[in-house]
Amino acid sequence: MNRTRNFRVFFLLGILLIVGVAELVREHRPSFLRPGLRLCAYVSATDGSVTVIDLVKLAAVARIAIGQGLSGMREHPARAEVWGVSSVGGYVWVINARVNQVVSRIPVGPLPYAVDFSPDGSRLYTTSAGSDTLLAIDCQTHSVVGRTKTGGEPVVAHVTPDGKGVLVLNHRDATLGIHEADTLALRSTVGIVRQPEKVAILPDGSLAFVLSRTEHRLSIVDLHRSVLVTNLELDGNPSDLLLKPDGGELYVISPEAHGLQVINTRTHEVGDYMVLGSAPTRGVLSADGNTLYVSDSAAGHIIPVDIQNRRVIRDPGTGKEFPITAGQSPGVMRFDPDENLLIAVNQGSGDVAVIRVRTNSLLTMIPVGSGPEDLAVKLF
Repeated sequence: MNRTRNFRVFFLLGILLIVGVAELVREHRPSFLRPGLRLCAYVSATDGSVTVIDLVKLAAVARIAIGQGLSGMREHPARAEVWGVSSVGGYVWVINARVNQVVSRIPVGPLPYAVDFSPDGSRLYTTSAGSDTLLAIDCQTHSVVGRTKTGGEPVVAHVTPDGKGVLVLNHRDATLGIHEADTLALRSTVGIVRQPEKVAILPDGSLAFVLSRTEHRLSIVDLHRSVLVTNLELDGNPSDLLLKPDGGELYVISPEAHGLQVINTRTHEVGDYMVLGSAPTRGVLSADGNTLYVSDSAAGHIIPVDIQNRRVIRDPGTGKEFPITAGQSPGVMRFDPDENLLIAVNQGSGDVAVIRVRTNSLLTMIPVGSGPEDLAVKLF
């Protein structure tokens, strides 16, 4: 009898151990099972610094002084590096994530704002809005390997999914420049909405969708024929746009319209509309395209949306719709690589909210200082 009871106890302990190990693996966080692995968030601020947050310890571990006017921060897709620009200093900067030090400042000309990598991570593309220039940088040597003239005040350079083209948004000219990625040669120019600021491209590279935060319209451009298809009318000025991974739908967030507009990318029609809050501002979409998180800068919270069923996700315990508590004026958000954590920058309260995705619950708030703005997340 005792032997049977002991067997049951050991069996239950074994089940609990297996569940515990599975939870550790599922969380995909560095542990004794993965020695040496690091998971960090990088938060830029208006004082010209980047704060490094250890997402295992859930604490700020370093502050790196870079320079004024930080913008366009991105983690390198393959190397243990974080890249960005100083629009005031006119250079691209590179942080070595293993030692938390700036290892390069690459002059590119006045007023760079954003960066984008080639699909293989061998090149970085940026623009100089002050000199009307598109530049290509070799990511291994940290040197400029190409430059060419653009339209007036280029603010964004975005690589096409096949890596063969670079789309440049010319802010002053209200044009989209289509360049060859290898030579930077201008292939064609298309007129679009005024003051364009963001672009999304279908996975097959056939269409581009261009957002302006000062226009109630969205430009749709046929990239194969280099023509404007239409300027689609929107409700309110948009603040962000996100493309479903399969390219079937485009989600446009508008604080003025207090919600989300869904655009069918095949028919170019505005379909469903969801009211989400006071001032929904930024969004981040899960890799499977099922869940969209939207930050409400006025209400100070984050709204998880079941995008397939067009509804705000409910708390399984209470049955009530979330939102998730954040700090003051939450803005840009990012997942960790396995989408276990959601990190949100709170511009008003000077901290970062770390949210557990599985339960849509706030884990902690980490102070990072005044004026946090941009965010990158790197696992290495």
